[in-house]
Amino acid sequence: MSKNPLIVFEGIETSGKSTNLKKTIKYLKEKKIKYVTFREPGGTYFSEHLRSLMLNKKSKLNKKTDLFLLMASRSENIDKIIKKNFTNKVILIDRFIDSTLAYQYYGMRMDKDLILKMNNFLLGNLKPNFTFLSVVNKKNMLQRLKFRKNKNKYDHFKYNFYNKVQKGFLRIANKNKSKYLILDSNKDSLKVIENKLINQIKKILK
Repeated sequence: MSKNPLIVFEGIETSGKSTNLKKTIKYLKEKKIKYVTFREPGGTYFSEHLRSLMLNKKSKLNKKTDLFLLMASRSENIDKIIKKNFTNKVILIDRFIDSTLAYQYYGMRMDKDLILKMNNFLLGNLKPNFTFLSVVNKKNMLQRLKFRKNKNKYDHFKYNFYNKVQKGFLRIANKNKSKYLILDSNKDSLKVIENKLINQIKKILK
């Protein structure tokens, strides 16, 4: 696929997304493969400040403001992280363009065309090479959220919202199956998921 691909990790809260990213980082370190990683919202110094504004539990920013702050964060990340490292290092991103569509459109019912146009404006011809989508069922999600110590604004929605977002992710993934791998913690053990993850990483890096 690419010696230095852009790989994205997507999924709703407590789906195992960040855990799968950490396992990938561990594998790349073991193989001494150069990489760079960041999260969205967040990334650059400026973008991390925007993240703290957006995700603060006391935040009263409306959903339109959140969307524009998210896009501002992404703009900085593309300019200062992605373009700087593209083709030189493996780029790993914790949430990216699919999250915006899943949360802001499928979850919050914001203007889909606007979101797509904003993403296209920022990315141009730049596209992720591969995306890992982690999914979780209602029972496991609510149980894991209950034990999450540091919760942000996005950890306090009703389950119906997360359900709509996850269905949105699945719709996105099913439209381009060759560039997505769904990792289902409801069906597979952590070891099975890790094996699927690493085997796919090996294929991507060939």
